[in-house]
Amino acid sequence: MTQAIMLVGGQGTRLRPLTTHTPKPMLPVAGVPFIAHQLARAAAAGVTRVVLATSYLAEVFEEHFADGTPYGLELVYLTEREPLGTGGAIRNAAEGLTCGPEEPVLIFNGDILSGLDIAALRDGHVAAGADVTLHLTRVEDPRAFGLVPTDENGRVLEFLEKPETPEQIVTDQINAGCYVFTRSVIDRIPAGRVVSVERETFPELLATGALVRGVVDTSYWLDLGTPAAFVRGSADLVLGRVDSPAVPGPTGDALLLDGATVDPAAVLSGGTVVAAGSVVEAGAIVEGSVVLPGAVIRAGAFVKDSIVGAYATVGERTSLDGAVIGDGATVESDNELPNGIRIACGTLLPVGAVRTTAGPGGCPAGETSAAAVHGSVLQK
Repeated sequence: MTQAIMLVGGQGTRLRPLTTHTPKPMLPVAGVPFIAHQLARAAAAGVTRVVLATSYLAEVFEEHFADGTPYGLELVYLTEREPLGTGGAIRNAAEGLTCGPEEPVLIFNGDILSGLDIAALRDGHVAAGADVTLHLTRVEDPRAFGLVPTDENGRVLEFLEKPETPEQIVTDQINAGCYVFTRSVIDRIPAGRVVSVERETFPELLATGALVRGVVDTSYWLDLGTPAAFVRGSADLVLGRVDSPAVPGPTGDALLLDGATVDPAAVLSGGTVVAAGSVVEAGAIVEGSVVLPGAVIRAGAFVKDSIVGAYATVGERTSLDGAVIGDGATVESDNELPNGIRIACGTLLPVGAVRTTAGPGGCPAGETSAAAVHGSVLQK
């Protein structure tokens, strides 16, 4: 298996505002664009040619990765002009493959972080003579996923929609977003239209008696589609909980990229990443967070499980707990931003504007408005 397709066309709406100007697979995770980890792991498994199936902000990928030479890969870019679904995207990207009809092709989503042994998945696929082999993982609560039951030999029995009742949960096995296809199977996917592999391609293969295998792997697996998962995945890579040859430094409590400035009196922990051009001032505490290029964390700020966008500023004594600060935003001093809050790109949040506890006193604008309501009482 020397060729692969990576699906990187999604808009990443669940990660906004981070994906307003950056495709989700290009967001920095442990200091490098996320797909750099996937490319490195694919190369380690013997892949030499990868077709990137792009769509949203497609030009960003080629500008960064060029021909793939630094990764020891040949990269090809094929862009969907209209959304084609997972199957349609795979079929469109297949135009960039050069392998023969019986050769295995690795296909993986551009937003899944896992510790899967890709070479073992390939070897099992070839040994079994399978048409498709799926990476499956087990989850505690499968209600948000399609279910993939298998028999005792790993043969997929059916593909089930997201369960709506407890009775419909017949397995905890779900599609983990990585496959090995025999090339000829890809070529049978209809070209030029929307196709879902989960709802159309895989069920049709089962109906025709094709061998579709499911391999349950219990190693690390995480869908990076939400801000909380994005932060967790980055921290886990820095802490060494999941391996990647693309991490640009030793594992540990924090990763400081070249060009980052961190005051000795600041405290970094929990797998925090501080990107090039960013500044963390004295007394700041940053735990398990991602500080993107050019961002500034002022003195005495507290940042936990949060993402601070490129060239954003977090003011003195401001605290973030599970927050997302968009690119170029300014959160001035004495704010308290609770879990789940997202500040749009370029926003200016004034001093003490958002609090979960009692904060500093009023402001001139507030005094003027209060005087208009209470009249001379406030003027005495």
